[in-house]
Amino acid sequence: MNEFVIGVDLDGVCADYTTAFRRIAAMEWDVQLESLTTEVSWDFAEWGLDRESFLELHRTSVQDHRMFRNMPAIDGVSDALWRMSDAGVWIRIVTHRLVTNWGHALIVSDTVDWLDTHSIPYRDICFLGRKPEIEADAYVEDAPHNVEALRARGNTVIVFDQPYNRHLDGLRASTWAEVETVVSELAAKKVGSFANQLPGVDAGSDRLGRNQNL
Repeated sequence: MNEFVIGVDLDGVCADYTTAFRRIAAMEWDVQLESLTTEVSWDFAEWGLDRESFLELHRTSVQDHRMFRNMPAIDGVSDALWRMSDAGVWIRIVTHRLVTNWGHALIVSDTVDWLDTHSIPYRDICFLGRKPEIEADAYVEDAPHNVEALRARGNTVIVFDQPYNRHLDGLRASTWAEVETVVSELAAKKVGSFANQLPGVDAGSDRLGRNQNL
């Protein structure tokens, strides 16, 4: 099939999980925001959390504070994904947000609301932890264990730069402009060419709202 599929993670890649989680932690613990470092490891041990306490604060953040509906987007993600989508890239959202046992309906609905609110284009969405089972030509991922599992199966992974993944080598991007550049090169190698904007397509991630107001 002459198309390029990219599997895109959400938290730490499209959505700024650390910023949202940090704000909620400061409120829950009644501490100054500045007292919680942003240079964190995967389970936020720098804040005094172990795996169990991390999951409990995560559950509170998601269910009580509706974090998945309210977290900020990573700069440039919407425009970059729209340009790639317009050029023919198949965007597949792949996320392990159902990590806790309860609240799945709320998590799914808040996720879709967030995607719509921040104008994130996608063809399909998968909620699962075993990401190597998803068929994609490349992945954008931040979690070290997912990067390693995907690469172990021979997949191409672009590591989206975060403090907890800087020990990993290979393809890396610190911004969505850098992701777009790498994906453009990968897609061109597979399909033979890559146009940043298809002819006749209304450019801009806000075009849906503009068209609705016509």
